[in-house]
Amino acid sequence: MVSAATPDISFLIPAYNAEATLAECLASLQRQTLSNWQAVVVDDGSSDRTWDVLQGIAATDARILPVHQANAGAAAARNHAARLAAAPLLSMLDADDWLDASFIESMLPVAEDGSQPIIAFCAYRRVAPDGRMMPVEQAPMLAGDAAKREFSSFCALAIHTVVFPKSLFERMGGMDESLQTGEEWDLWLRMAFAGAEFRRVDKCLAFYRMKAGSLSGDPFKLVRDAVRVTTKAEALRLQHGLDVEGPETGWMTPGLSQLRMLAWAVSARLSPATEIAALAALVPVMPDAASHENFLVAVIMHGLRTGLLTERGDELIDALDKWQAPFLSLIDQIQQHSFPGTGRKIIEIACWQLSAANPLRSFTLGNFQVVSVDLGALSRIPKTERADSLIMHAFSGGLQVGTLVGPFWGDLSIRAQIRLIMQEMQATEHLPTPATLAYARSWTTEALRGYRGFGGLIIRRGRRRGRLKKLMGRIAGNALLATTPGDQQDNDARLSGILRDLEGRLSPRLAKPSGAGPEKGAETTTPKSEQEYWEQIFEHPDPWNYVSVYEQVKYEQTLNLIPQGIEKALELACAEGIFTEKLAKKVGRLTATDISQRAIDRATERCRGHDNVELRVLDFVRSDLPPEQDLVVCSEVLYYMKDEQMLAAVCRKMAAAVKPGGCLITAHAHLRRDEPRRTGFDWGHPFGVETIRQVLAAQPGLALEETVDTELYAIHRFRKGAVTDTVLRVEPHGTPMDVDVAKHIIRGPEGVARETAWETETTTSIPILMYHRIADEGPAALRRFRTPPEIFRKQMQFLRRQGYYAVTTPTLVDLLRSGRPIQGRPVMLTFDDAYLDFRTSAFPILAENDLSADVFVVTDKVGGRSDWDSAHGEAAALMSWPDIHDLHQQGISFGSHLASHAPASAMENEALLVEATLSRNALESRLGGRVRSIALPYGATDFRVPGILALAGYAIGFTTRPATATIDDNVFSLPRLEVRGDRPLEAFPELMGMPGAFIG
Repeated sequence: MVSAATPDISFLIPAYNAEATLAECLASLQRQTLSNWQAVVVDDGSSDRTWDVLQGIAATDARILPVHQANAGAAAARNHAARLAAAPLLSMLDADDWLDASFIESMLPVAEDGSQPIIAFCAYRRVAPDGRMMPVEQAPMLAGDAAKREFSSFCALAIHTVVFPKSLFERMGGMDESLQTGEEWDLWLRMAFAGAEFRRVDKCLAFYRMKAGSLSGDPFKLVRDAVRVTTKAEALRLQHGLDVEGPETGWMTPGLSQLRMLAWAVSARLSPATEIAALAALVPVMPDAASHENFLVAVIMHGLRTGLLTERGDELIDALDKWQAPFLSLIDQIQQHSFPGTGRKIIEIACWQLSAANPLRSFTLGNFQVVSVDLGALSRIPKTERADSLIMHAFSGGLQVGTLVGPFWGDLSIRAQIRLIMQEMQATEHLPTPATLAYARSWTTEALRGYRGFGGLIIRRGRRRGRLKKLMGRIAGNALLATTPGDQQDNDARLSGILRDLEGRLSPRLAKPSGAGPEKGAETTTPKSEQEYWEQIFEHPDPWNYVSVYEQVKYEQTLNLIPQGIEKALELACAEGIFTEKLAKKVGRLTATDISQRAIDRATERCRGHDNVELRVLDFVRSDLPPEQDLVVCSEVLYYMKDEQMLAAVCRKMAAAVKPGGCLITAHAHLRRDEPRRTGFDWGHPFGVETIRQVLAAQPGLALEETVDTELYAIHRFRKGAVTDTVLRVEPHGTPMDVDVAKHIIRGPEGVARETAWETETTTSIPILMYHRIADEGPAALRRFRTPPEIFRKQMQFLRRQGYYAVTTPTLVDLLRSGRPIQGRPVMLTFDDAYLDFRTSAFPILAENDLSADVFVVTDKVGGRSDWDSAHGEAAALMSWPDIHDLHQQGISFGSHLASHAPASAMENEALLVEATLSRNALESRLGGRVRSIALPYGATDFRVPGILALAGYAIGFTTRPATATIDDNVFSLPRLEVRGDRPLEAFPELMGMPGAFIG
């Protein structure tokens, strides 16, 4: 007899009516490479020969301890066995399962009973009743809080794959005997929250025998007990203060975890008698499954493969009749509690996975019809009654030559199939050529129509072979279409009828508004000399808005630097005399000069009545300056010198014109090129105020006496003579500022100039940012969709500082169509819903940062309120048509957000086509130009939607999928990065791929 005095591990084995499998289970222990084990086998009131079999085996192996009890359930049997176990480590094994011979040898070195108990677990395989091995199932990594998170959602470990300390089992109070299923799940959950460490052994060491009639096969018990365990898990999470908020935590709500078990139970325990609605009613609060569609499909597919004992997708297609009805019933239950279109999305993903497993198979599931066509043997394919979405795989000579996904309107006649293959799949060259007289005639006709194409090939050189092949393919395809009949029930005919009916409902487009842009052929003159350049600048009065608050404050600060008692003064670049008039009151005699005669003429008119002012034309770069001046003033012009050599020459002239003891005053802006680490303008001048100050300070006899420094400019007074102390005064600049001035300001520390990025960088991706409201106040539940204006301002300043330039839809369409790398740092700014605060808050901030945007309009709601938000509080005001028209005139691009703000994925094909078309037409009629873009409300899309949007006349479409758009993306499913209003300001650089960069 084999015996083990002090075993290292005890196996807890409940046995109920297990006479057929118990011997094999125990034999797997007897084959272990390490023999120091114990098996406590509890006959749980079996009515067959289990006890006799057990006693017979135990009689020859003292390591097996037979125990008998009245039937009390598996949990009670395991608890009884644990009390009799002699080893410090335990493992639970069902009487119909078995272990690999190296199980103990592999697992024992990992499990450990210490201050922090260590639990070892391995992979396992299900075994079909006929002996087929199913794929290996590996548990997730369960380090740290991952164990608490995973066990809070589902049973991540099979019961017979785990080795754990007996002391921990006892501390947990054993298994919960009130649970009929999931008792091991409940145990692992409690162990995880008790601080146990779970370590994975990357080997498949356990085998689970699948058989009918097991207790865990009752779906009602599975769901009922899952609700109990997940409810307990939520209580433990709250007790331990674990946070589930945030996009990376991975925690599931109890409702989603319970839905997970519901989906598994329906899929794995298929039974025609199961009432799905009654099963779903066991879930206390059914969750919204939107955004969890891929996850649920994975659960369902795994459940189906488990329940049907299949490994391949095409085997699931073969068994479609067995599972389609309960599957669709489950989807109906999910959809009742979820965002519109969620159920359709689940079916879509399931169809795609099944079809991808074997594209040669045709089948229908719900609204989706999957067809496989052989181009050498095309035949008519009827549309099933419910189908509105098509997945079509085309094969030629056994090779797949294309796949189409899109809306489905009618039967697939041979002609309709050929058109789809030609126009949608671009696979014309794979279509066979019929040897018929009708085809030959049609080919000749098409070739004669395309004679210009042949002529072009003769004239043009290079790539003739490729062009000829494409031309011949088009001729052959058109000839084939012309000789293949269609009918009134096919896909093309039904769609044509819908489009004809729709055309009659469209409004005529309004004429282009006057003043919308320059006429073609408008000529601009290029100045030939420096003087002509400035004459052109002064063609219109006050070209720089010198009467603005910003300029007036600067004038006052300059005047405050002028000493008392100035007799003779010279003003260079006086422009139209706005400052001249003020300066004349502070000095005895003033000579004011400018290079432009137009400017001097206007200055003369303005200074009429000031007898102490002489105005004259003077090019101070090329001409001498009047000498012996008590004061020379020269502002906002020295950075027009082409280089520092020219600047130095002019500065020498000005210094020479000041008599000893006199002053030179100059005011110029801070430029980023000159001072990259501080706020400044991005004008293209070669230098700014700092270089000008340094060059002036280097002139013999000149000394800096006083400076007024602001965020945007500095005013310097130099003295010709000795200066004891230099005075620095920091003062504010005038506000508000003109947009034409503000848009050139780059704020904050050093970044990247747009010009530099344009010259040195290329990219194949574009971040498309998604905003909704730009406002401080609103319903708390909608905080995510509301960015405060000051936060928005800092975000736009960040983009400006980092060299981004905004692209709008027309430019983006061209960039994506070109397929070429994009220069510089493009960004697209999009705003959904067309809230009124876009005009009042967002647009001024965009304009002051030299950025534009695309706004998506809910066309039936223009001028009203966002009633789709009303469930959360007061609905916000939306822009009116005059608002939209005015912003369009100022460069804002507008697109559609549909007419009703309904999710596209919840609409029937024809309804979506009609609404999308009418919404685009409404915008075009109001704006007088083509509208090419659409952003789908809620980002709700599916396989049909891109094709329908193309039919509705759009060129580009945006979703809410969170990613950076690339030139390889589907143009109707472009992703966007949501800028959330409930995230800290520092999250914005991270969103732009620049974590830690300065903002604010």
